[in-house]
Amino acid sequence: MDSYDFKEAEKRIIKFWEREKIYKFDAKSKKKIYSIDTPPPTVSGKMHIGHAFSYAQQDFIVRYKRMKGFNIFYPFGTDDNGLPTERLVEKTKGIRAKDFSREEFIKICTNFLKEELPAFIQDWKNIGISSDFDIYYSTINEHCRRISQWSFLDLHKKGRVYRKDAPAMWCPECQTGISQVECQDKILKSKFVHLVFRVDGKDIIIATTRPELLPACVAVFYHPSDKRYKALKGRMAEVPLFKFKVPVMEDERVSMDKGTGIVMCCTFGDQTDMEWQKAYNLAIKEAISKNGRMAEIAGQYKGMRIKEARANITEDLKKQGVLVKEEGIEHAVNVHERCGTEIEFVKSKQWFVRYLDLKEKMLEWGNELKWHPSHMKHRYDNWIRGLQWDWLISRQRYFGVPFPVWYCKKCNEVVLADETQLPVDPVKDKPKKKCKCGSADFEPENDVLDTWFTSSMTPQLAIQLMPKNMQESLFPMSLRPQAHEIITFWLFNTVVKSNLHYSKNPFSDVIISGFVTLHGEKMAKSKGNVIEPQAVVEKYSADALRFWAASSKLGEDMEYRENEIVAGKKFVTKIFNAARFIFMNIKNDKDKKTRQPKKMEEIDRLFLSRLNEVIENSTNAFDSYEYSKAKSEADYFFWHVFCDNYLELVKRRTYSGTKEEKENALYTLHSSLLAILKLMAPFTPFITEELYQQHYKNQEKEKSIHLAGWPEKFRIAEKKDDADKFNLLIEIISKVRQAKSEANKSIKAEIILTIEKETKDKLKGIMQDLTSVINAKEIKEGEFKVEFI
Repeated sequence: MDSYDFKEAEKRIIKFWEREKIYKFDAKSKKKIYSIDTPPPTVSGKMHIGHAFSYAQQDFIVRYKRMKGFNIFYPFGTDDNGLPTERLVEKTKGIRAKDFSREEFIKICTNFLKEELPAFIQDWKNIGISSDFDIYYSTINEHCRRISQWSFLDLHKKGRVYRKDAPAMWCPECQTGISQVECQDKILKSKFVHLVFRVDGKDIIIATTRPELLPACVAVFYHPSDKRYKALKGRMAEVPLFKFKVPVMEDERVSMDKGTGIVMCCTFGDQTDMEWQKAYNLAIKEAISKNGRMAEIAGQYKGMRIKEARANITEDLKKQGVLVKEEGIEHAVNVHERCGTEIEFVKSKQWFVRYLDLKEKMLEWGNELKWHPSHMKHRYDNWIRGLQWDWLISRQRYFGVPFPVWYCKKCNEVVLADETQLPVDPVKDKPKKKCKCGSADFEPENDVLDTWFTSSMTPQLAIQLMPKNMQESLFPMSLRPQAHEIITFWLFNTVVKSNLHYSKNPFSDVIISGFVTLHGEKMAKSKGNVIEPQAVVEKYSADALRFWAASSKLGEDMEYRENEIVAGKKFVTKIFNAARFIFMNIKNDKDKKTRQPKKMEEIDRLFLSRLNEVIENSTNAFDSYEYSKAKSEADYFFWHVFCDNYLELVKRRTYSGTKEEKENALYTLHSSLLAILKLMAPFTPFITEELYQQHYKNQEKEKSIHLAGWPEKFRIAEKKDDADKFNLLIEIISKVRQAKSEANKSIKAEIILTIEKETKDKLKGIMQDLTSVINAKEIKEGEFKVEFI
């Protein structure tokens, strides 16, 4: 074969891997298990470049561990319940969930997934992800719904879940409650408006960014140490525009140097408002309804959207002369990470997981994990220290895992499903038993569980697909790979749930990847700066894409640069051509020297000694999850030692050497190329498989390079000065080549070389190789000099 057609080869090799079940987990094997808690990608479109980047990096580790002899448990799942899938279905089908009954919309979503999932999953296969795709779960299928609902029942049994009519974070756009983890800070432009409240005929100026919450004002607070307002304690303040009065109170949570040092408490503008309401048993007024419009108490502003009401109220405050100042500001606002909408606090009945009392234990659980890179643990710790709320797990959506809950219509008792019923849909199903009060008339819970409540059970979602007698050997899992932006979502909740259910961490090691940027910004469809990995694979190959992904260390965000993709494609071409050159000279199986010669040529011994160093360094790097270092070591050796120098050094013996010289050369070429292929197999699995199948399969025991052993160091007699001797040789060759280049001479130009006696003595035993490769007529002793004949 004269050239390598990656488009044809990669499709063919994927089929080979699937047909031969190369990556199948062997449930009967006695090998030590290495298990991966594979991130289930969210079904919200097709695979994006961040997916390709992150999943390739975890796959480097998995492929290495497989070659090291582990029995790999590497399942694959898709996260396809909840808001992301709902939104994708609505967008793709041009429909709105609220226009359908719950049952109808669920059916639409289910049918959509049946159509879309095969192509979605194929994207992961196309970039060489070596999962056992037969161990598959979907977070909305019956298997996963059963486990998720069991989790709820178990936490209820342990007193860890509760339902409460309380203020909760609410997304007006998605019209659902959300948890703290689903919020993110966004810097937005706003205005501080300074308003006149009146206390006993005296003007008090209060600054706010939320004038639309005036109808929900229930108190005014100042700091106990603030002498400016001490005299107002216990008085009543008149709220501008709405003309009702609220008490003036003192509390240490007021910041004296923010605004005017006196603030209004509204139900609810933020967490502090909620704390004040609870602490002082203040009234609860709802100014904003769940649909993001002003409520009844807003009077003439009822029905307006929030920003519309803000503008109208601001204008009316001006007209009444009670707005004395406006100043533009930029401040951090909590928004829903799914849609970017500013969150509100709305009073409603919601289910929560109680865990604020466990913050110290959560930190201990984090300390028990092995973090790679170690500094990523700070994100976990900081998140825990900043936790303010229990975990809200109710979602007012259609497509999700239902709560296994009903409510007795007679006594309002919570009635739970029996574990033998799971999974249940309380809208369709009934409890197995009557209520304690004797009634059999029930109201179903219509909310669904937060998608992270299910995703935080991924170890169980995968492990419980296996026979019961081996589930214990798979848990805790060996590795959790994931991106850094979901440490607070997925990793944190998985660790918490595992300890609440099983009193142990769900995995031992954690590797954290970064994300991909373009011109310094994270890629996002909304910014129009998205690179599609499918197009990259089509143009350059999956191996080239993976080669690029291996250039970044764990945890590092990486700028997308096409030149690194091009470098990956060049590597593929170069290693194919190097193999072609070698096997042009190995004309038949008899020439394929798989046994090491009893007496090795010195240059071959030195070269293999250098390769041993690379094997050792790459192995150590992989064992520390430093795959980028392992790739860099092997890639540099291939280009600069193997191709640039050794292939040139060995040509004389390959073409015209003695029988022994030729045998030594062919053994070294044959064996060293196989070692290089194995070193690069985790990064470029397709070209390495292709060359293995063409040239090595008949001699090796395994049917795939990815089942073949990780390269072991060559058993050769090594000396302390081997590295110095080999490096000195390469240095002289480089200096001669540079001299020829500067003199505009051919690389084959004949020369007379002069080197110091000490150098010549050090190179004893390989002088013939040096003479041949630089085409020297003579090598003299003296100060370094290159003379052209």
